[in-house]
Amino acid sequence: MRNHVDAVRRARAAPAAMGAGLWVAAQAAQTLRGDPAALERFRAALKDAHLDLFTLNGFPYGNFHAAAVKTAVYLPDWSDAKRYAYTLNLAGVLAELLPAERAFGTISTLPLGYGALWNDVKHAQALEHLVRLAGDLAALREATGKRIVVCLEMEPDCALQRTEQMLGFFGDDLPAAARRHDMPMEIVNAHLGLCFDTCHQAVMFEDCADSLAQLRHAGITIGKIQLSSALELTQPGSAEALNALAAFDEPRYLHQVKARHNGAVVGVIDLPAALQGSALPTDGVWRVHFHVPIQARLDGQALRTTQPAIHSTLDYLATDLELSPHLEVETYTWNVLPLQLRPTDDAALHAGLAGEIDWLQAELAQRGLL
Repeated sequence: MRNHVDAVRRARAAPAAMGAGLWVAAQAAQTLRGDPAALERFRAALKDAHLDLFTLNGFPYGNFHAAAVKTAVYLPDWSDAKRYAYTLNLAGVLAELLPAERAFGTISTLPLGYGALWNDVKHAQALEHLVRLAGDLAALREATGKRIVVCLEMEPDCALQRTEQMLGFFGDDLPAAARRHDMPMEIVNAHLGLCFDTCHQAVMFEDCADSLAQLRHAGITIGKIQLSSALELTQPGSAEALNALAAFDEPRYLHQVKARHNGAVVGVIDLPAALQGSALPTDGVWRVHFHVPIQARLDGQALRTTQPAIHSTLDYLATDLELSPHLEVETYTWNVLPLQLRPTDDAALHAGLAGEIDWLQAELAQRGLL
């Protein structure tokens, strides 16, 4: 960890400490929560690497870099007590590791579960687990002075994929569940919130600024914003365009593909289905859930990125200065990019990571957000 962090810091001529978000797998979280010596070793490693830890990615449960992840990334879902236990372990770890001057930490998590496997029974179980978790987080805050907010992250094809669904979940479902379990809503609102991913909402053809405005108006805590770009295929009816897109077909992650047709968003579950002659319309653009570096401007006319969704999000933040979420660059696909875009060695990877942060810093500075 230290070598990569130091290399990125040098590439950016950054100061001694850098803000950080980390992914900690379930087994590691359980070990850190249950073994004080292990937690102290981890604390020392963070200090040695000069990392200021304030957010965790609690979405993947197991090996997110396995040869094939696909829909397994949504398991266990929020109907399973394992997801609850994992997230509570993460919260305990983060509360211990937050720097003394920080009293607020965030954990992003999946939007309940995968839509094709979701049902009313699972939904009720998920609500019970989340309400119970809110109570546990309130107790953790009382014990440590650290407020941890678990932030559900909308994603295409999941139980919560659109803004209107998230509004219904926080406006209707959670309050009803809180009443059933005698949990005050002020506790729920203080510890459950939203992680807004610009890639995911662009794939769903949502206007990011409008979505954020609706969520804010509803009083939903936006604890974290992940700034990332998706792919956009401009001419899906052409063989050249499909060939360009085929270079992004890789076996590890799920790459949902969406298009607009007759005012509705339609899609297929993964990139191979789109490339093999799907029912997707070809009279408009396709958007693909494939995180690409946020500073990237793809060559050629067939493919571009949804970078304008990041611009829209930052423009909104500049108009709502009371909203101060954790910002995280979330490009996890460097090692599965097409060969012409993939880093050839660690030095190229470090340059790419530094380039993303530099690009974002410049965009923030341009809007007076630093």
